[in-house]
Amino acid sequence: MWVAEMLHRATAFGLYVQVPFCEAKCTYCNFPTGVAPRSLFDPYLEALCREVREYPGLYRQAGIEGWDVAEPIEADTLYIGGGSPALLGPDRLGRLLEALQQQFRLRIVEATLEVDPQQVTAEAAQAWRRLGFNRISLGVQSLNDRELASVGRRHRAHDVMVATERLRVAGFTNLSFDLIIGLPYQTEQSWEASLAGAIALRPEHISVYLLEVDEHSRLGREVLTGGRRYSAQALPTEEAMAEWYERASYQLEEAGYRQYEISNWARPGFASRHNLKYWLRIPYLGFGAGAHSFAGRQRWANREDPRRYIECIQSGRPAVQFVEQLGEMEVLEEELLLGLRRTEGIDLADLGRRYGDAVTRGLERLEQQGWLERWQGRLRIPSPRLTVANEVLAEVLRTCA
Repeated sequence: MWVAEMLHRATAFGLYVQVPFCEAKCTYCNFPTGVAPRSLFDPYLEALCREVREYPGLYRQAGIEGWDVAEPIEADTLYIGGGSPALLGPDRLGRLLEALQQQFRLRIVEATLEVDPQQVTAEAAQAWRRLGFNRISLGVQSLNDRELASVGRRHRAHDVMVATERLRVAGFTNLSFDLIIGLPYQTEQSWEASLAGAIALRPEHISVYLLEVDEHSRLGREVLTGGRRYSAQALPTEEAMAEWYERASYQLEEAGYRQYEISNWARPGFASRHNLKYWLRIPYLGFGAGAHSFAGRQRWANREDPRRYIECIQSGRPAVQFVEQLGEMEVLEEELLLGLRRTEGIDLADLGRRYGDAVTRGLERLEQQGWLERWQGRLRIPSPRLTVANEVLAEVLRTCA
């Protein structure tokens, strides 16, 4: 059984818990999250705890193979995200953590909680620390109030500064800021100010994302249809966004941050251990509405609607929406796509040993054409092409998979 084999190799899983509730839905958000009545919080928490307690049986019902494991699974990272999981409050979060502790053999080295800046009171910060969280991911997005208001964010720049101070006082020594390039009304000057302001607050980790424009967000649909709502006509150009990203990479490196993935920079020793599991294809289990899981040759995901999720779990049925079996070609595609997102790239010799010379020759052709570059025996996306990484990855799949 592949799960037992992974445990025999002492592979520690990651645990992810999805809380899909927000105070307000940002116009750019394309995640299955939204505003929900507080009356849904307790039923959702009860369903979460039951899914955690009963997941092996639920998985077997859903046709997910390999969960006849006698010993509890060991996990060393925990990430509670959303949405805005801080909305559940410390008491509910504590009950969730108890359920996880009872079901898994926890050897947690990194426990992350996603938080919005306006939610960070001194009392809340101290409570999160007492619960055992040692990393906070702060949804900063921008330090420009006009940009924040344009996309429906509830906080303002001052809240970020206050939140950072309160988290430090509470004892947090691992903070991560999320920033977005491409918000409405963003200019070169305002982006530079946001980045400089974030660096000045000295978080240990900074993520920089390019705004995604797709039909799954209100802003994205408006842009794609040529509308004017949600400040859709005030977005910077793609060329400007690419230029700002390239300069941000240089400025972050100068400030002591090291890029380890297309969108992520960290001070030495502070790369996200949990997120690295995704890019390294290390197993993780997801709980909650819309949560995804991965283990070896299978991926699966829960239903996204929280009410349907609750109904399923309450009735003793799995909330799993789909299960994907991965063949050798799918595994290769994932190794290429996820490996090339990391700045250290992929091990060419290792891929050749496992997948044959055809894959190696294809990657070497892409190197000769300038799509990839060689670095310490590995192949990676050159820095100037990181802004068009999706094009590079598409070319890699056409050539090698």
